Amino acid sequence: MEKMKPHIIVLPRIFDPRGSLSFAEGENHVPFDIARVYWIYDVPAGEVRGSHSHKEAKSLLVATNGSFTVHLFDGKTTESFTLSRPFEGLYIPPGYWRTLDNFSSGSVCMVLTSLPYSEDDYIRDYNEFLNQCNG
Repeated sequence: MEKMKPHIIVLPRIFDPRGSLSFAEGENHVPFDIARVYWIYDVPAGEVRGSHSHKEAKSLLVATNGSFTVHLFDGKTTESFTLSRPFEGLYIPPGYWRTLDNFSSGSVCMVLTSLPYSEDDYIRDYNEFLNQCNG
């Protein structure tokens, strides 16, 4: 079975004159059970977030407000996604080096993950990541 690649997932949207609503359910709209949710906000202009890879955790990133760009590298190719719609999420399987940049003012990045936090799941050293890709 081929490994699932990063891709945009369009989440349900409920339109209402009072405002729209979107949601995500694990194993229904998101291709994993959701074990943890966190969000990144108040990112100063020019800053970069991420700069790591996961060994096992799967993620879904959603721009709940504003926009930002996600760069993914699998050891061979780089792919970039600009997120700016609160009803779209970027699915990231394990094994991709991720960097997030170009945060607009007031942007919020919500992240849903398949595992609770564990520092052991992170690869934070780029050379170590490259060694794993090539080894």
